[in-house]
Order: sequence, then structure tokens, then C-alpha cells
Amino acid sequence: MQKIIAFVVVLGLVVADNIDRDAEIRSLANDVGPDGSFHYSFETSNGIAVNAQGNADAHAGSASWISPEGTPVSISYTADENGYVATGDFVPKTPEYVLRAIEYIKAHPSQDEYSQQPQQQQPQQQPVPQRRF
Repeated sequence: MQKIIAFVVVLGLVVADNIDRDAEIRSLANDVGPDGSFHYSFETSNGIAVNAQGNADAHAGSASWISPEGTPVSISYTADENGYVATGDFVPKTPEYVLRAIEYIKAHPSQDEYSQQPQQQQPQQQPVPQRRF
């Protein structure tokens, strides 16, 4: 949940540079269940909208606003055991060469030189008796 709050705060700071000072909140919802599930959303009169929901295991949400150039910006995200994944037209795409490298690494796992050698047993050390003074 801390990541969601941090995301919303950063998003608010980014959008704050272009905020309409007369903007009004059109809707606001902030519900937290006893099991840790939550739903958070708000919408303003100047086109900012944020929506997030989830629980202790997974989160999902979206944010949209109008850029200073007048272009609508929309980002969606999920955060779960597989990590944080953001999608949208303004989210940078992973370069093709990185995707090819990942596929190559998956297809050709490294050979650990230590796993090739037989395991030698270490001699067990006797405990050193403690002296009392």
C-alpha cells in the first residue's frame, strides 16, 4: 500500500505544475476493508483522475490527466508478486535488443563451475572447551 501512496503522491507532484488553481474535486472515494483491501479514487474538474484498488498481495490502478500541451495522458499499473508493471502510451517501452537478450539468457542458462565438481566433505571441527576463570 505504501507503493500506491508513493505513486499517487509523485503523480500529484508531477501534475501540480500544470494544475488549474480553480479546480474542484468532483468525486472522492477512500475505502479500506478490515481484511486490508482498499479502493481509492478521485476526479477533479480539470481532468485529473486516479483510481487504485487492491489488497496485501496485489494492487492495480490507473491515472489520467491532460498534459500542458493538451494531450490526454493515461497510465495503468499492476503490482503483485511479479513486481510493478506500468502500461500506457507515455511509459517507455523495453528495447527489442533487451527482450532478445532476456530470451537468449533463458534459453542458455549459465553453467556454474562449482556445480560441475563433486562435493567434498569438510572435516568437522571439534568444539573448543571454554575455560572458566
